Amino acid sequence: MIEWIKMNSPIGDLYILSEEESICGISWDESSFKKVANKKPSSSPKKTVLLQAKMQLLEYFNGERDVFDLALSPKGTEFQNKVWKQLQKIPFGKTKSYGDIASKINNPKAMRAVGMANRNNPIPIIIPCHRVIGSNGKLTGFAGGLDLKKRLLDFEAGLSHL
Repeated sequence: MIEWIKMNSPIGDLYILSEEESICGISWDESSFKKVANKKPSSSPKKTVLLQAKMQLLEYFNGERDVFDLALSPKGTEFQNKVWKQLQKIPFGKTKSYGDIASKINNPKAMRAVGMANRNNPIPIIIPCHRVIGSNGKLTGFAGGLDLKKRLLDFEAGLSHL
């Protein structure tokens, strides 16, 4: 059973989802997961992983955390999971290109597929898909929009506050 909580953040409301004792999703859109989750948020989450995720995200937004330490269970294909594991290796404040990620997973021609895996990342921010940019250095797609992607990258680079 999927449980969830709503969290107010500097980038808007976030909905954190857990299944068992791991985080399986973060969304900006409550309606996007209502079909698979409890209809109401956990008013007092029994699952400590939801509380841990909320606390760690607050620490991140306050500039007190640059690495997340949570059990994660993103649902995806074998390829997507390879990409998402690689994204978690991108250090705070750094970026990689889609080609860099494709090379790291030993599939250097899979840049577009890496982009699609990024697009389908169910746990943004914690799995930092916002740290992936075009090979020309330009910002490309992000579920929260390019403005938010730029805000997150600027924040991580120490150029602004959220």
